[in-house]
Amino acid sequence: MNAISSQLGSQLSLVSLNGARRPAPPALVLVGHGSRDPRALSTVRTLIDRVRELRPHLPVHLGHIELNEPLLPDTLAALQDDSRAVLVPLLLSRGYHVKQDIPDAAAAATRVRTHVAAPLGPHPLLVETLHARLTEAGWRTRMSDSARRASAVVLAAAGSRDPESAVDTRRIAQLLAERLGVPVVPAYASAAAPTVPAALRALAARGRHRVAVASYFTAPGRFATACAEAAPWIAAAPLGAHPAMARLVLHRYDQTLAATGSATGPASVPALATA
Repeated sequence: MNAISSQLGSQLSLVSLNGARRPAPPALVLVGHGSRDPRALSTVRTLIDRVRELRPHLPVHLGHIELNEPLLPDTLAALQDDSRAVLVPLLLSRGYHVKQDIPDAAAAATRVRTHVAAPLGPHPLLVETLHARLTEAGWRTRMSDSARRASAVVLAAAGSRDPESAVDTRRIAQLLAERLGVPVVPAYASAAAPTVPAALRALAARGRHRVAVASYFTAPGRFATACAEAAPWIAAAPLGAHPAMARLVLHRYDQTLAATGSATGPASVPALATA
C-alpha cells in the first residue's frame, strides 16, 4: 500500500491544478567519492532511499568520482538528451573534487544541462547529525562543570591540501563547539594537520581527558575506522544516512535551482554555503 501511495503521489505531483502535466523536475545526481569498503556504498544507497522517500517525484541518481560504479560520467551519459540535472556532491567541504573533478564531468556531459551544487558542508544540519552520532555513542548532553572542564571533541575529517577545505571544517568545529559547550578541535586523517592522534595529545596536555572523536565522514571506510581506533574514550559513527543528511541533500538541490532560476547552465564552482 505504501508503494502504491508513493507512486500515486508521484504521478499527481506532476499534474498542475488545470490538469496539464508539469515538466519533470531536474534530476538530482548524488555524487559520491567512492570507496573500497562495501559499507560505504551500502550507506550511500540507504541515503538515496531516504531522499526518495522525502521527495518521491524527484528522479534521483548516483554517480561516483572513482572506485565504485556507476561512475559519474556514466550516470550523466544515461540521462535523456536535453534533460536537466543538479549534481549534489556527497562531500563535506570545498576541495579538488568539488572545484575540478565534478565540474569537469558536468561540462563533458554536453547532452545534459547541468549545474553543480555546493558541497554539503558547512551547514547546521551536519552539526545536528554529528550531535546525534555523538549522543548515540554515549556523549552526555548534561554533565557537571568538572566533567565539562575535562571533556572535548576531536572532529576527525579526511583532510585536503586545499586551504578552503580546512576553513569549512573549522566552521563545523566551531558550530559543534557552540552546540556542545566544550572545545572541538578539527583533525585530519591525511593531507593536513593536526592528525587525530596529535590533536588528542594536545587536548590531554590541557587537562582534557574525556575526549570523544566525532566522525566527520559521510560513510564508513579506512580513514573513519583509523580515526575511531585512536579515540581514548568514545568514537561516534560516521554521518551516514541520518535523516538530517537526506534533508541536507535536498536543501542543496533546492538551493541550486533557486540560484539558477530553475534553469541549468554551464557548470560552476560552488561558493561557500552555510545555510
